[in-house]
Amino acid sequence: MVRAAVAMNAAAPADVDQQLTIDGDERIRALLARKLAIRAPEMAEPGTSHSDPAGTSRQAMDALVALTADRAVRVRAAIADVVKQMPDAPRTLILQLARDTVVAVSDPIIRLSPVLEPDDLLRLLADPPNIVARLSVAQRPNLSETVSDAITATADRAAIRALLSNKSAAIREATLDALIALAPSNTDWHSPLVNRPLLPAHSARALSKIVVNQLLETLVNRPDLDPDVTADLRHRVAVRLDPQPVLPVSQHEPTAEEALAEAQALHRAGALYEETVIEAVCRGEARRVAAMLAVAAGVPLSVIDRAASLRSAKGVISLVWQAGFSMRIAGPLQSMLAHLAPAAILQAGPGGGFPLASEEMRWQLDFLKRLRR
Repeated sequence: MVRAAVAMNAAAPADVDQQLTIDGDERIRALLARKLAIRAPEMAEPGTSHSDPAGTSRQAMDALVALTADRAVRVRAAIADVVKQMPDAPRTLILQLARDTVVAVSDPIIRLSPVLEPDDLLRLLADPPNIVARLSVAQRPNLSETVSDAITATADRAAIRALLSNKSAAIREATLDALIALAPSNTDWHSPLVNRPLLPAHSARALSKIVVNQLLETLVNRPDLDPDVTADLRHRVAVRLDPQPVLPVSQHEPTAEEALAEAQALHRAGALYEETVIEAVCRGEARRVAAMLAVAAGVPLSVIDRAASLRSAKGVISLVWQAGFSMRIAGPLQSMLAHLAPAAILQAGPGGGFPLASEEMRWQLDFLKRLRR
C-alpha cells in the first residue's frame, strides 16, 4: 500500500520513480506507468535536447520508456490506455507501443493515436506485430487512399471488411471495383459494400447481381443514387428469380439442436456475421440468436444459457467480443438473451468500443465456462 501510494504521488522524486520501475509487483509498476504516461507530453523525446536543468524530465522519460518494455502486459497496456489519443505524446513512445506483440497494447494505439502518420501505418501493414494489427489499421478514422490500397493488398479478409465498414476511409473507385469482383466468395463484405458512402452507379449495379434480397432492398433505397439507377435496381428486385437464401429458415421455432445445426451451417458457409444475427434478432428468434453467438464465440450453447440465466450484461458483452462482433450488436443481445431493461444495458465505450477491459472480458468468459448450474 505504501509503494502504491508513492507510485501514484505526482510529487514523488524522479529517482524514486526510477526505483519503482523495477518493483516486484506489477500492480505497482502499472500505477507508476499510468502516472508517468499522463505527463508524457511534458517529457523530452529520447535523444533530443530539452530545457531541463535538473534532469527530472529526462529521468521521467527514461522511466516511462523502461515501463513501455515491461514484461507485464498490464503495465504496457496502462501506458497505451493513457496515451492512445494524445496528440502530443512522444512519437518514439507511440511507435514502440504500436509495435507491441500483444493486441491489448498495440490495438488502441494503432486505431486511435493521432501521432501515427501514413508511412507508419504502411510499415505496420507490411510487417504487422501481431495478427490483429492490420484490422486495427483498417478501423482508424479518415484513412487515406494509399493506406486503403495497402490494406486491400494484404488480402486479409477481416481487415478488408473493417475497411469497407469504415465510412470515413477513402477508397479509390478502382480498388472498390476490385473488391466487388471478389465479393461473391466473400459474403461478409456484402453489407459494408452496399452501405459504402458515395457508391458509384456501376458499382451499385455490380452489387445488385450478387447480394441477397435483403441487401438489394437497402441498395435500392440509397438516397445518393441517380433516379435512373434506382429505377433499374427496383426492376431487378421485381424480376429476380429463384432467390437462394444462404440457409432455409424453418417456419417453426427450432429446438436448441436444430438452431445449433443451422448456426454451424452458416459458419461453414462463411455467412455467420453480424447482419445475420441482427436479422434473427429482428425476427425475435432467440434460440437461433443464442446458437449463432455460441458458434461464433466457439463456446457450448450452455455458456450462452448461463449468461442469460444470470442476466449478466458483462457476460453477454464478453461473448460478443469473443465472437468477433462489435458493440453495435451487444445492446440487442443484452435485451433479447439476458432480458435486461434499457436502463440496465451496458452501452458502448468511447468511439463505439467495448466498455470492458480485455482482461475483464476474459475473466467473464472463464467464469461462465467454469460455472455449473
